[in-house]
Formats: sequence, structure tokens, C-alpha cells
Amino acid sequence: MRITPVAPVATADLERYRSDLLGYCAWRLGSVSDADDAVQETMIRAWRGRRTFQGRASVRSWLYRIATNVCHDSLGSRARLPRPADLGTTEGAAFTIVDVLPAPDPAEVAAEHQAVRDAFTTAVRHLPPRQRAVLVLRDVLRWRAAEVAALLATTVASVNSALQRARRTLREVDVDTPPAPYALLDPRDAVLLEQYVAAFATYDVDTLVDLLRADALTPARR
Repeated sequence: MRITPVAPVATADLERYRSDLLGYCAWRLGSVSDADDAVQETMIRAWRGRRTFQGRASVRSWLYRIATNVCHDSLGSRARLPRPADLGTTEGAAFTIVDVLPAPDPAEVAAEHQAVRDAFTTAVRHLPPRQRAVLVLRDVLRWRAAEVAALLATTVASVNSALQRARRTLREVDVDTPPAPYALLDPRDAVLLEQYVAAFATYDVDTLVDLLRADALTPARR
């Protein structure tokens, strides 16, 4: 099968996501100054590899993958252990995910993956689809409110309101109590949970965004 070549990524295609990547790297690294360095390194790696970009994912998704690897390298070089990262840290701990870093100990990897699953299980159980979509898009992927509003066919005011409600709801959840048993989830939510976890584990931004949008825009589940 013949593959149609993809035009190399232009500088403008990279720069349009710089602010998004800065927020994302700051969230993962816990430092704005370190995030600046990480974003710059991300841009350098992307520029060097621009001619190898095959278009199998969006430029945004490709850049997030590179940024994730840069953050992993940065954390590893500082000999830091994986740390919990709070979504919406300025509003208090609402939805906690553990950075999943390469680790030689299978027990550590399993624990980290379980933490990711628990975080999404809590969100699926306690938040309606639109609120959890807004929360993940704004506080994990660091999208701007206007971008989220366009994706979900709503207003910036509505996005900001949904984000505040989601954060407030999850702050009220007892973080010391494990999520309800997986078996108690609605069958559709159980399938959706697996899809969320799989997309996050591979940092497949395009798939995660598609899942969030489709669920949020399904009339019966708003």
C-alpha cells in the first residue's frame, strides 16, 4: 500500500500549542521554571523530528507525547519519585492522578496505574459527562476555556461554571475512601472507564478528547 507523504510540520504549527504545553508541563513537573525548560526542549525535539511526522495523530497529540517524554526525562534526571498531581491545584485537590513514569519495579508500575484508574473511576462515578469532560480538558490537558467551549458547542461562561462545579464536587469526595467497586459501575460507564484509562496510559490525546466530547454531547447523558 502506498503511503501519501505528509508535509513537514511548520514552526507556526508548533508555536500555537506553546501555552498549552507550558501549563501541562508545569502540572507534571510542579515548577513553572522547569516547565519553561521542558517546553523549549519539546519544541527542539519536535523541530528536529518534524520531517518524520506521519500524520497518524494530530500535531497537538504528537507534541503532548514529546512533552510527556521530556517531563519523564526531567523527573528522572532529578531522581524524583512519581508524585501525585492535583487537577486544579489553585482550587484545592480535586482529582488526583499519579505521573506514570518508567519504573523497573512491576509493583510500582501497578500501583501507579491503579492510581490513574481510581482517579477516573471517581470522576466517572461523581461527575456528569460534561463536567468531567471540562475538568480533564482544562485541568489535565490545559486547554483554554474558549477551546473547550468550541469543542463542546457551548459558551466560555458555561465551561467555567462546569469546571467550578466539578472541582467543588470532587473536593467533597472523601479521598481516604477507595472508589466504589468497579462491578458497581453502570455497564456503559465501565466500558467508558476502560477507554479513558487506556487513552491516558498511552497519552493518546486525540482519542481521549474524542471520548470526552462524544460522552458530553450525548443528550441523554448531559
